[in-house]
Amino acid sequence: MSPKNISLKRVVEAILFVAPEPISSGRLDELTAGIRKEGERVKDALAELAGEYESEERSFTIRKVAEGYQLRTREIYASWIRNLYRTRRTVYLSKPALETLAIIAYKQPITRSEIEAIRGVAVDGILKSLLERELIKISGQKEVVGRPYLYRTCRKFLEHFGLPSLAALPPLESRETPSGKKIISAAQLRPAPPEAGEGIEPEETQ
Repeated sequence: MSPKNISLKRVVEAILFVAPEPISSGRLDELTAGIRKEGERVKDALAELAGEYESEERSFTIRKVAEGYQLRTREIYASWIRNLYRTRRTVYLSKPALETLAIIAYKQPITRSEIEAIRGVAVDGILKSLLERELIKISGQKEVVGRPYLYRTCRKFLEHFGLPSLAALPPLESRETPSGKKIISAAQLRPAPPEAGEGIEPEETQ
């Protein structure tokens, strides 16, 4: 097939097929600059592909995750996919780690001492673990005495929980400890199922 006959939609599909992580529309624009015809938009191609997969009842679709786009399998096929990986050891976040991650997600940027004031316990080891898993990062230092590090969530946090952006975080919840202290609940944070993410819809032409 001649490059002149290749459609933008199929180029976008090929890129998503091999991309190891969600890819932004801006990056897709850059990668397809040489093939887009006048008036063609990557977002329209994404919407067409999503509609095509839906009408043909494909086992996968396009989802918006971590401020990018990714091919993801549908939930109905999750059990078969789990069978493929059942021999692998799954690493889970402990409840304290989830609570710490929830605090960072909702209060970021935040310092270690501020996290500990909310949780009531030391979090040095937990922060190290979350940093190693690339769920959080150090985003600078607070302009106070001692200039402590500030922590934020990373893109991998959005991918892990199937969120298109931080704006999609569930409503903030809190729970009360036996002493009456209220802390942020991690109950609403759950790893993303295979289909997680925001669906793609056609956008109005500008």
